Amino acid sequence: MRLYGVTGWKNAGKTGLMERLVAEITERGYAVSTVKHAHHAFDIDHEGRDSYRHRAAGAHEVLLASHRRVALMTELRGASEPSLEDLLKRLAPVDLVLIEGYKTAPHPKIEAFRAEAGHELIAPRDVTIRAVASDTPIEIDRPVFALDDTRAIADFVLAEVGL
Repeated sequence: MRLYGVTGWKNAGKTGLMERLVAEITERGYAVSTVKHAHHAFDIDHEGRDSYRHRAAGAHEVLLASHRRVALMTELRGASEPSLEDLLKRLAPVDLVLIEGYKTAPHPKIEAFRAEAGHELIAPRDVTIRAVASDTPIEIDRPVFALDDTRAIADFVLAEVGL
């Protein structure tokens, strides 16, 4: 499975870059899946809905299916968070999996960087970051792209993974 990550600090432009890369790469005919790490509690379900009621009653997993999508919700109920490797095993085969977050995982990444966010660049201390997408000129020993140059970033990512 070909993997490539988008990493960076909060408000660096990761999600926007992910969204643009998915659109650009799928327009080129490749199948893309994504994995997004959340540092906070989240819910894709709402109180009162049948699937919520199943989970609240104690179900370990709830599979919700319709003619448009399928969602599998797993309640950890005290178990540790699954590793990225374990999560990737759950995905159907595709040409490329784009991963948002997972800063310390060993897959190759591009760092999204916005000067106004006020954070230091991660890349100088992380060899898994192969390039930087920035809203400001920076000097570093890796390729630097304009944060909004989606085509060039997609070209780079696809070349990196051999597509």
